[in-house]
Amino acid sequence: MSTRLISIVSILSVALLSACSSTKLDNSQISDAKATSPASAVTSVMADHLNPNSVISKERSVYFGFDQFDIKADQAAVVERQGKYLAANGALKVRVEGNADERGGREYNLALGQKRAEAVVRGLKAYGVKDNQAEPVSFGSEKPKAEGHDEAAWAQNRRADVTYTAK
Repeated sequence: MSTRLISIVSILSVALLSACSSTKLDNSQISDAKATSPASAVTSVMADHLNPNSVISKERSVYFGFDQFDIKADQAAVVERQGKYLAANGALKVRVEGNADERGGREYNLALGQKRAEAVVRGLKAYGVKDNQAEPVSFGSEKPKAEGHDEAAWAQNRRADVTYTAK
């Protein structure tokens, strides 16, 4: 066998075994593999925050009670998961977007949305997220998730969304 064919078979074997491993490759290992092998021999690995099928990508909203900005016990897992992911990926940055339902005045809803965003940022920091990684902002009632005028719609609009920003 030629040296090139042996190299390709070796790389494919490593890639196959890595895919079966429960240990994630970090970005430097992926970059090293891409640099030392033909492009067709390495399978592309997508970061969780970019992968629409990952729980990090699917669960980015923290929901709040009416006129509340404290994180409810049933929402703590979302904050923990996002916080641990961000802490493990220190180069990533997020904007935490606080939202309110349509009830209340504009200024009140902006202030409530800001308090919700800040509560989530504090929660993320409890898991090791750095100050420069998470920015709280408020949209008040300007970005509803649901357009209805009932409790079901309002419950979806009382939230803070973790939005990953470009580097």
